[in-house]
Amino acid sequence: MEHDAHTEAPTHAVPPSEDATVDDWARDDAEPMSVESGAAPAEVAAADAGADAPHAPSPSAAVAAEGVKEIQSSLQSLELKINVATQEDAHVVEDDVDQTKRHLNVVFIGHVDAGKSTTGGQILFLSGQVDDRTIQKYEKEAKDKSRESWYMAYIMDTNEEERVKGKTVEVGRAHFETEHTRFTILDAPGHKSYVPNMISGASQADIGVLVISARKGEFETGYERGGQTREHVLLAKTLGVAKLVVVINKMDEPTVKWSKERYDEIEAKMVPFLKSSGYNVKKDVQFLPISGLVGTNMKTRMDKSICSWWDGPCLFEVLDRIEVPLRDPKGPVRMPIIDKYKDMGSVVMGKIESGTIREGDSLLVMPNKSHVKVIGLNLDESKVRRAGPAENVRVKLSGIEEEDVMAGFVLSSVANPVGAVSEFIAQLQILELLDNAIFTAGYKAVLHIHSVVEECEIVELIEEIDMKKKKEADPKKKKPKRKLLFVKNGAIVVCRIQVNNLICIEKFSDFPQLGRFTLRTEGKTVAVGKVVDVPPAGSPTF
Repeated sequence: MEHDAHTEAPTHAVPPSEDATVDDWARDDAEPMSVESGAAPAEVAAADAGADAPHAPSPSAAVAAEGVKEIQSSLQSLELKINVATQEDAHVVEDDVDQTKRHLNVVFIGHVDAGKSTTGGQILFLSGQVDDRTIQKYEKEAKDKSRESWYMAYIMDTNEEERVKGKTVEVGRAHFETEHTRFTILDAPGHKSYVPNMISGASQADIGVLVISARKGEFETGYERGGQTREHVLLAKTLGVAKLVVVINKMDEPTVKWSKERYDEIEAKMVPFLKSSGYNVKKDVQFLPISGLVGTNMKTRMDKSICSWWDGPCLFEVLDRIEVPLRDPKGPVRMPIIDKYKDMGSVVMGKIESGTIREGDSLLVMPNKSHVKVIGLNLDESKVRRAGPAENVRVKLSGIEEEDVMAGFVLSSVANPVGAVSEFIAQLQILELLDNAIFTAGYKAVLHIHSVVEECEIVELIEEIDMKKKKEADPKKKKPKRKLLFVKNGAIVVCRIQVNNLICIEKFSDFPQLGRFTLRTEGKTVAVGKVVDVPPAGSPTF
């Protein structure tokens, strides 16, 4: 296949006018074929004629030899053509498959030890992504470490450090399908020292599954101040996880025994908190009891003999029926880069937030303004010709070195590139400042916005917003007479934020995915916010 890639290189050099008029499907099918079949014999014949010239003993012999060569070359081109055609068919078929099921990213969040990885592992097992033999191997491994109940988590926690500690560190990725949807599971770490990893997971997610342990004492630890349940919910909301499925796990535990009282108690405590985090509990949140370890109420509804009071749906049904906002496949391309590596070229990974990326496209990597060309696209494990919004893709680029790409850069369309700025105006909600800290101009924190992690400084507080009056931030409004000097916990404030390096962001109202962020200091989330104004196009500052 390596040299195939080279022979196909010129095929994309179709004049732009033609390119625009031919529709995509026609273009996909026809392009390589016409060029291969048309160009090959002529070029080969010409080359052969050139090569024969010096040694030609007599013109007739040369002609004969040329005739033979021409036949050979046309045979070769025919073979090539057939190969290309079969590959094309495979691609087109794959494309059709892609279009039938919608794709969603699900992030598993919650306090450490609530059972996120176990639940994720169980989902993969139930949807047939992991076979019995592998499970048996994991069971034995977990027994050897005298951690019998951890074996399901091993499906998601693949590295040794995670297995020894029983804690997820990285964001694990896996794929499964239900009747109408393809899912990518992002298993986020619950431990507080790994929250930055959790942020990078949640910033790619469309829906969140909040896992809560029903075991006595465990729910309480996760929920109290300092527990990760609260922090994760707040982060999930800011990072744009619009829908939440709250699964109350470990219901089969001896201290719980599927007790309705315990379930209701947890639900009653969570609802006010979810409301205060900005979720509409009736529309965007669904509660359900499960057991991640034994898989009860996950793929199929559970038997009344196990739990008499529950008549609701099971987890797969809930996930399959969730409505998520549609993204615009015809919009400008925006793909925040999460990771990159070398593989016979530079490969970048990320989730397409808007637009469609096709093989052969010319794009920009911002904020470097590097012009690149898409030479390959991978979705999960399979090669595709194009990918639309909400897909997690690996894009192979030519025209840029791997070391010139950083996480946080954005792949964007040339005609409508994303802005690169070093300051912006934001509306912030202050959640919990560190002890004795006050929030004033000069406050420094770490900014997490899509896949960007940058140190930032609050340079100016513009105004405090009184939520009782419920007015939105208006950056154009004339400033109040008294200068705002500081704000306290829980305040909502409009402020100007500066960063050292250029970052790619958008106004929240234009592109929510690239316009919401969190501020963290010393391992705690101190504020969440959205970008309300950015400097004029082409200028990094106001």
